[in-house]
Amino acid sequence: MPFSPLPARDPQTRHRLIGRCLELAEQAKGSGEVPVGAVVVSPDGETLGEGYNTRERDADPAGHAEIAALRAAATATGQWRMEGCTLAVTLEPCPMCAGAISQSRIRTVVFGAWDEKAGAAGSVFDILREPRLNHWVEVHPGVREEECAAQLTSFFQQFR
Repeated sequence: MPFSPLPARDPQTRHRLIGRCLELAEQAKGSGEVPVGAVVVSPDGETLGEGYNTRERDADPAGHAEIAALRAAATATGQWRMEGCTLAVTLEPCPMCAGAISQSRIRTVVFGAWDEKAGAAGSVFDILREPRLNHWVEVHPGVREEECAAQLTSFFQQFR
């Protein structure tokens, strides 16, 4: 089912986007990956790409959910520019992912849990809204934050 136009403008749509990301994160968790899921939707709400963490599976340091979703969206559209698109993700993007988001010209980022150790959308860094860069991203943080944080906490508790 497509999401509403300009997905980030509608709180219910942001809630549903993060819901899909939580489902994708569960797939990562089932594979032994850190449970992070991401989705890219077009300005009219069509899902263009989805992804979840695959660093362990692929032995890929760039195997983050956001990168996978951006790559899938680029493949689906045949272009690297994602102008007007929204990326939703369960965890605040890291510096690497924030750079890729900015470079792909994503318009809006919606995320769930804050990453107080490596976040780059307002907690540790704010790459997505850095005034010295040539592209700025609208950010909607904390959507379903408790659910996203609980999913990550549950995963990491098994290692303690």
